[in-house]
Amino acid sequence: MLTRLPRLGVSLPRLLCNPPARFVSQSKASGSAGAASVTELHPPEEKSGHGEVSPYVKNPDYHGFSQDPVVDEWNMRVGFFFGISVALVIGGAFVHYLPDHGMREWARREAERVVLQREQEGVPVLSEYYFDPEKIVLPSSGEQ
Repeated sequence: MLTRLPRLGVSLPRLLCNPPARFVSQSKASGSAGAASVTELHPPEEKSGHGEVSPYVKNPDYHGFSQDPVVDEWNMRVGFFFGISVALVIGGAFVHYLPDHGMREWARREAERVVLQREQEGVPVLSEYYFDPEKIVLPSSGEQ
C-alpha cells in the first residue's frame, strides 16, 4: 500500500486539502438562460434555539466513544489497552511461537549432528567431493 504513494506525486497534497463543498451543474435549467447553477453539497441547517450542541463544546476532551465524558474516557482507555497493550503482548507471543518456517533451526541442528558424527569417525568434516566418487557409476565412453 505504501509503495503506491509516490505514484500520486504532486496530486497527494491536493487530495488531502479541503474536500469540495459544492457542485456546479452544467445541465440546462428549464426557464433560465442556461447559466451554470451552484448547489450546496449539504443544505444549510435552519437556525433554531434548541439546536444540537457539538460534543466538543460539551466535552473538550471528547474521544468519540460516548456523549458522557466519564464513559467516553473509560471506553477510550479500555480501547487503547486492548488495542495496543494486549495486541503487542499476544501478537509478540504469537510471532515468537510460530513454527520454524524456513527450517533454519533444524538445518543448524542437523549440521552440528553431522559434524560430531564425522569427528567421531575420524573422517574430514568437509571433503572436496559432494558425492562419494567410489559409488558413482559412470557410463563407458562407447555407450554415449
